[in-house]
Amino acid sequence: MTTTIQAQYQPLYKVTPNQIKVANEEKEEQFEGITIVSKVTEPAFQYFRVKEDNLKRPCVIIYPGGGYTILASGHEGIDVAKFFNSIGVNAMVVKYRIPNDKVQNDKSIAPLQDAQQAILLAKTNSSAWGIDDKKIGILGFSAGGHLAASLSSHYADVKIDNPSKVSLRPDFQILIYPVITMKDFGHAGSKENLIGKDPTPEQIQYYSNELNVNEQTPPAFIVHAINDDAVPVQNAHVYDSALKANKVSSTLYLYEKGGHGFGMKNPTASEQWTTPLTAWLQKRKII
Repeated sequence: MTTTIQAQYQPLYKVTPNQIKVANEEKEEQFEGITIVSKVTEPAFQYFRVKEDNLKRPCVIIYPGGGYTILASGHEGIDVAKFFNSIGVNAMVVKYRIPNDKVQNDKSIAPLQDAQQAILLAKTNSSAWGIDDKKIGILGFSAGGHLAASLSSHYADVKIDNPSKVSLRPDFQILIYPVITMKDFGHAGSKENLIGKDPTPEQIQYYSNELNVNEQTPPAFIVHAINDDAVPVQNAHVYDSALKANKVSSTLYLYEKGGHGFGMKNPTASEQWTTPLTAWLQKRKII
């Protein structure tokens, strides 16, 4: 299929909420062949449309990972958007804010605000952007997986300006080696960066997504490597179990090896997760 790429990032907001005015120190660098964006204070998105025509297609909103300290915006962002275009799905890559007490009044909600704003934009611009507004899903890697799961858990707790009361509930969620919990088996760096060194019990409860699943939580496709030594596979297991306990469809796809951060291409595997994911999307009549 022909891919139309909007090359420039566009701002997520006209006026960014929960923001302290500071100089923009954002940097984009290459590290071992991976594109890394750091010090994000001005949230933005890049929209990848399959084709400029009159068809309404599914859309996946992508949140790259990086421990809530950087964004791996290449192999967990733009490359993923191009894959979705190849199977007939529009995509949006979100450059969400890095939590920072010097930049946000409440750093813990800044990424969730940006995640909610991205789905609000996709829904309110669905006609102009060629999106089927009943088929808008989210995808997150690592800490971006935590953000996607947080949106799936807290879409009704609206943190942004939404005067038309548009539902911010995703239609499905795709989580790749996700951080799920703020408990001991989560990811210490993501936890500290998001909710600080001394979080309250309420913060731990709110951002431990396995504790906030209900029957309206979107169906999930979850990928993890059993030997992941950065984000233990227990994160995937507890979320999968919580979804199933609430009668929410969940598919857990496990690699024996692969570690953490492999993006779409696990070099230890003969089959990549994009193949069973495509079958899952077809089975659910999303594509």
